Amino acid sequence: MIRLAIALWFALSSVALAFDPSEMLDDSALEARARGLDHAMRCVVCQSESVASSNAQWAIDARRVIREQIVAGLTDTQVEDFFVERYGEFVLMAPRTGGSNWLLWAAGPLMFLLAAGAGFGYLRGRATETATADPGLSAEESKRLAEILKD
Repeated sequence: MIRLAIALWFALSSVALAFDPSEMLDDSALEARARGLDHAMRCVVCQSESVASSNAQWAIDARRVIREQIVAGLTDTQVEDFFVERYGEFVLMAPRTGGSNWLLWAAGPLMFLLAAGAGFGYLRGRATETATADPGLSAEESKRLAEILKD
């Protein structure tokens, strides 16, 4: 139990070190917007972490840029567009559903429907195949089988 507590403490402390208190804005509403954007952006160096939880220099610079743009009066969408323009949609933790991304969003359900249809067709074909197959043993074969089973 102690090992689990220590491992959890180390895991959570690394996230706490990612955010420097000197980066915080004085206005709590603007800081809340900035933190929301920090979690919505992917660190391009780490690639699996958000900007909020990354210690990479790029993430530190990105947090600074986000706060500068919010103070300058840009909306959340404009800040996201700023990063997407420079780094592509990969920088967003949740890709947008518009544009050419609709195919990516629809691919999962479409593949499921395709697989379900193929499976249904296969099972239906097997059922038809079984129904039209040899109905059973002939009278002579049945008689021979009965003789073999008696022995």
